[in-house]
Amino acid sequence: MTATSSAIGVLIADSSRMQAELLTSALRRRSEFRVFTGPIEEISIAQAVSSTHARVMLFSLNHSANVASQMIAMRHIHLSFPEIPKVLLVESYNRELVVNAFRCGARGIFCVSDAHLRLLCRCIQRVAEGQIWANSEQMGFLLDVVSEVPTLRVLNSRGAKLLTPREEQVVALVAEGLSNRDAARELKLSEHTIKKYLFRIFDKLGISSRVELVLYAVNHGVPLGAEWLAAANSSPEG
Repeated sequence: MTATSSAIGVLIADSSRMQAELLTSALRRRSEFRVFTGPIEEISIAQAVSSTHARVMLFSLNHSANVASQMIAMRHIHLSFPEIPKVLLVESYNRELVVNAFRCGARGIFCVSDAHLRLLCRCIQRVAEGQIWANSEQMGFLLDVVSEVPTLRVLNSRGAKLLTPREEQVVALVAEGLSNRDAARELKLSEHTIKKYLFRIFDKLGISSRVELVLYAVNHGVPLGAEWLAAANSSPEG
């Protein structure tokens, strides 16, 4: 793939101009890519996408800046351009960063501190082909999240939380249609304890049945933000 017409359009979004210039300079030496740059900012990205026909976006995370705001920006951009795969470039990572990156729309995570340019080029090509780029540790983080008990945040009309993290988990399981027995098994609790939680939840929300609880959850439950991780299963709160 050396012809310009067949080169992969790569848009580099970076909050650090110096980092962007270094990365751009390195990738532009490779004939298989057409490289463009822009800040991690929705309007600039939208203009760049329309003018460059980028097939892959690289988001270079600046750890010295507000990481959460950068992740939220990537999420917003993903919602605007879900068809373009995105790779998050990081200096290091942990479980929270990996999970949130994929929740924000990333199709791959590339650690620049322990890999060379040739591997990054392979990453871009694989993601452009529709594949996922993640190592075994990162995939393990994602599989752990899939098996976690869901959590549904319930707020009142003023936006204040009404329930404890454990109660939110019970609401989420009931809203998914699980019985008391199944919810107890999921949370590793007794059915009696689940019933106690439900009575307490009913009292807090001013309702009296599971049907009302499901309706309440539908109307007042707030989808968790991409930067927020589900409550840990080991939450001791009752």
